[in-house]
Amino acid sequence: MTAVCPHRISIITGHYGTGKTEFAVNLALSMVQVRSRVMLADLDIVNPYFRSREKRALLEAAGVSLITSSPACSDADVPSLPAELLTILQNRDITGILDIGGDPVGARVLARFRPKLLEEDHQLIYVLNANRPEVRAEESAIRCLRGIESTTGLTCTGIVNNTHLCGETTPAEIRKGAALAAEVSRATGIPVLCHVAEERFAAALADLPEPVFPITIRMKKPWE
Repeated sequence: MTAVCPHRISIITGHYGTGKTEFAVNLALSMVQVRSRVMLADLDIVNPYFRSREKRALLEAAGVSLITSSPACSDADVPSLPAELLTILQNRDITGILDIGGDPVGARVLARFRPKLLEEDHQLIYVLNANRPEVRAEESAIRCLRGIESTTGLTCTGIVNNTHLCGETTPAEIRKGAALAAEVSRATGIPVLCHVAEERFAAALADLPEPVFPITIRMKKPWE
């Protein structure tokens, strides 16, 4: 996974509902196997549905440090950032993954840290799900991407295809997302980093031109 995530700080963004948090959690669990200190910052404070903070026990047992807002406010959408975020920005021995809110509104949380981020080895990853109505066409997907760039003042450096239909996902759905990611990549010049797929689908997608990042579904709906 280091080929997909070679930078010290990875900022995970995209439209809400694209599966950013699932990717961020799996990325952190993957990175801790090859990096000595990994921290995941849950900065999804604008209408979050799935929260990486829900997997604190799993992450910490694996060796991933989780930064989030106060546990007393774990079920609230709190418009504030944990002070510990500065640890990721200032300590270059740490590999940091920032799970930020979806779309340009959620991306505002990073704007205040732009000067420091620009000094650090970072990448802004745009997670794309071709089954989200708001970003399922090339034009709207690019509009969302550019809006995030404008809001954060950062430049997107990679696209991650995370197309899924929850429990009804098939390799064909992931390939549909791969086609959209390729269109966005051609139009913007931003490379496709990988295609996210459950481990059971990885072999069926091995012919895709970019790597397949196999995941285990960690984030569950409240009724599951």
